[in-house]
Amino acid sequence: MSTMEPAAAAHVIAVFASDRGPGDPERASIMSQTGTYFAKRGASIVCLAEGGIIPVPLITAARAAGGQVRIVADPGITLPPALAGVTMDILPTREERLARLSELAEAYVALPGSLASASALFGTWAAAKAMGRTPPVVMLNRHRAYEVIRGYAADVLSPGLPGHERAVQFADTIEDLWGRLSRLISEAR
Repeated sequence: MSTMEPAAAAHVIAVFASDRGPGDPERASIMSQTGTYFAKRGASIVCLAEGGIIPVPLITAARAAGGQVRIVADPGITLPPALAGVTMDILPTREERLARLSELAEAYVALPGSLASASALFGTWAAAKAMGRTPPVVMLNRHRAYEVIRGYAADVLSPGLPGHERAVQFADTIEDLWGRLSRLISEAR
């Protein structure tokens, strides 16, 4: 299969991203590239929108490339006109939103972003663990954004999570991110 062919079965990927707050100015570009790349490979993206933060570049790029996107949102979210028609689940509590994300997605992606997006990723992963699932997590470690978490995974997860190196991985490029996700999801099926 060439790298541009869609996956045989659509993967449902929860993508955690934010272009708000201090940090790398490339985040919007990374979200756009990820949305396009995943959509062209047949992935369906689910993302969180809360506290007024919506990963607009990710969603618009995925939709422009023909991809499916679903938003799990808090009641205060108002979508901009550019996102009209996107499926949105509105849930009142953060716990309900994170549980819904964990139900929908078969794997999680963390793009360089804010502490809020990292916190949402952890909360969603914990909600899945409470349901008896351990979906794989792949973090885009561009500019060493997740080096601290890489060390944490090796030191803290390894004793309590057998096969932690398969559950949490780190990628250096979007292509590497997709390759790791595809392999981990296929192995889990």
